Amino acid sequence: MAATRVAPGERGATRIADRVVAKIAARAAREALRRGVPEDADLPQATVVVQHGSARVRISLELDFPCDIGGQCGAVRRQVTERVKTLAGMDVPEVVVQVERLHSAATRAAALGRTR
Repeated sequence: MAATRVAPGERGATRIADRVVAKIAARAAREALRRGVPEDADLPQATVVVQHGSARVRISLELDFPCDIGGQCGAVRRQVTERVKTLAGMDVPEVVVQVERLHSAATRAAALGRTR
């Protein structure tokens, strides 16, 4: 008996779990902040809601201060949007960046014995 061919639209679909997209987003945020994140800071945390092929992302992170907070947040938004689109094939209509904590770069340097 010959196998029947199934049309591409009827074969099914691949679903990427929310937690996978959250890992992609967290890693992308870390990539965007290579220099602006304190060494002892927690990794950025991401929560994601995936609906109808798009992902809404919330990133929580810590930053060194002083820094360009708006610039850092913008870099995170751009990187997360690009990486989720590229790796998961999802549109990202919303990336909310929440700065949980600011770390004083001068205080940390003093604690490490790096002051002049």
